[in-house]
Amino acid sequence: MNWKALEKFRARLARDQPLYGLWVSLESASVTEIAVASGLDWVVIDAEHGHLDWGDIVQHLRAAARSDTVTLVRIAELNLALVKRALDIGADGVVIPWIESADQLRQAVRFAHYPPQGVRGIGAERATVWGQRMAEYVAEANDRILVIPIIETVAAATHIDEMLEVPGVEVFQFGPADYSSTAGYRGMWEGPGVAEAILALKDKIRARGKHCGVVTRNAEDLARREEQGFRVLGIGFDTGLLWRGIHQMLP
Repeated sequence: MNWKALEKFRARLARDQPLYGLWVSLESASVTEIAVASGLDWVVIDAEHGHLDWGDIVQHLRAAARSDTVTLVRIAELNLALVKRALDIGADGVVIPWIESADQLRQAVRFAHYPPQGVRGIGAERATVWGQRMAEYVAEANDRILVIPIIETVAAATHIDEMLEVPGVEVFQFGPADYSSTAGYRGMWEGPGVAEAILALKDKIRARGKHCGVVTRNAEDLARREEQGFRVLGIGFDTGLLWRGIHQMLP
């Protein structure tokens, strides 16, 4: 775990400053290495969709070691084994999809924390420097781990007030496409009324002193989301940026 990067991440959020990052879905760790060299504040390594395996994920984590870039892993589902493994191999936090209730969110936080606050088991993997810094790591991890739920369903919106009562959660990520799907607009990024619903949820979250993240679609959308008050801003997916760059260059 990269304490220095996490401290910088939280300090910028405390000052209400934007944090820019990249969602990574390609297997080459060079993608994360480029993100780090570009000065991005964070990366999310996507293990929910796509074809990344644990060997790919650990190489991405290694590419950001001792940098100022926070590394997060989006796991496939709310699952103790997946949370534990992502953190044991060195992720600074986990992004958890399809969180719809306070009970689920409390469970996610428990999965990511050692007893007595949680149920995470202790392993001698990368996070503890193969067991050589175990005492130091386990003493500090509970206060440093990031647990970021994705709000991506209409059902989640109906429980947001209860979810905001769950301790240990600083950032809520939005998934507009899945939110639109659950609202009956499958295949749309923000179906009718969805943009307004997300902004209303964002306002509730911000009013409680917490922060919101979203993936943006282009430079104009990035500026708009920042103006709206989103602070954890994804500049896009690696694959999407590659597609966009190719098409911009073609005559």
